[in-house]
Amino acid sequence: MRILQLTNKVPWPPNDGGAIAVLTLSKGFFLHGHQVTVLAMNTDKHHVHSDEIPEHLRQQIDFRLVDVSARITPYGVLRNLLFSDLPYHAERFLSEDYNRALIRLLDEEYFDVIQLEGLYLCPYIPLIREHSKALIAYRAHNIEYEIWQRTERLAKGFRKIYLKLLSGRLRKFERSFLNKYDVLVPITDRDGAILDQMGNTKNRHTSQAGIDLSTLVPTAKGLEYPSLFYIGALDWGPNQEGLLWFLKYCWPRILQNHPGLKFYVAGRNAPAWLEARLKTAGLVYLGEVDDAHRFMSSKAIMLVPLFSGSGMRVKIVEGMALGKAIISTSIGCEGIPAKDRETVLIADDADSFVRAVAELAANKSLFDKLCKQAVDLIRVKFDNLAIVGSLIDFYKQHLHD
Repeated sequence: MRILQLTNKVPWPPNDGGAIAVLTLSKGFFLHGHQVTVLAMNTDKHHVHSDEIPEHLRQQIDFRLVDVSARITPYGVLRNLLFSDLPYHAERFLSEDYNRALIRLLDEEYFDVIQLEGLYLCPYIPLIREHSKALIAYRAHNIEYEIWQRTERLAKGFRKIYLKLLSGRLRKFERSFLNKYDVLVPITDRDGAILDQMGNTKNRHTSQAGIDLSTLVPTAKGLEYPSLFYIGALDWGPNQEGLLWFLKYCWPRILQNHPGLKFYVAGRNAPAWLEARLKTAGLVYLGEVDDAHRFMSSKAIMLVPLFSGSGMRVKIVEGMALGKAIISTSIGCEGIPAKDRETVLIADDADSFVRAVAELAANKSLFDKLCKQAVDLIRVKFDNLAIVGSLIDFYKQHLHD
């Protein structure tokens, strides 16, 4: 098959969940013998020069990059509030340049499947219908409105008012594209059920972000036990919110009980105000690390204090594949068949987080058990080649419907 993936950011480098989810699928399509093209918006925030993508990847996948600003500005927010019914998060990705590039590509080449990577590509469905007979698949990375609805519940003042408006607009926007695609491909069963409740009637197939088991190999060599670590994009609101909550309500108590314990924080694009908050006793702030997997392998206990967001946290899946003991909120584990005290520890409040850290720092047997069973779960449920093979079979069933 000839497969075209449309995405609102370049999936390189694969240092966040969205990029990883796109790229692992692209590589899986190629390894199954299919031709893959990625038409990506090359935004100001995540701008990539094509030669930064490794040569071996460019030989496997045809990357087409289109410059799209998508910049968030105070003027843009105000103009959107006053003169538009669209959510600002979606409006930023409506681009004439991307329109033209997509039309040119569809007129020049034939595709069997066109896969929309996320909600913000759905406005291009009418254009695809005009220029292609391909099967259109909407890959729902999450429930967009849910991210901001959950964030709004934790916010205060004007920000709460704005986020309530934004989540409402996103819900309306999300509903407006239901059933405009041919098939639905949610990343989690939970998201698929929610979209069904919202009105989806199209056939759907859950295809979670898979893991290349040949590259993510657990090792205890050089492990610093006990140690805590956090890794995630530090310019994303839900990550900032969860990390600040942990620093305020949990870390001082943990440090008091375990004076020598180190907490390592890694992530890209932290704003100056957040970096200032990370200058606290016992915390080692590393910024963006050169090799995320090497960093994760060297530390023991992964913390995921997430209270908003939606979809599946790919970093948790990677952590489990690398044999990490993970303490996460219930929201953090959504979409992952992880069980409390078998493959992770679930903690939804400060007391639970503090207790979980104390237990894992003192109980090496529990630590080892969680690490081993996490690896076993990932090997059974998240093998990328098996996941992609199942999705390809689903597409073949619907190509001639």
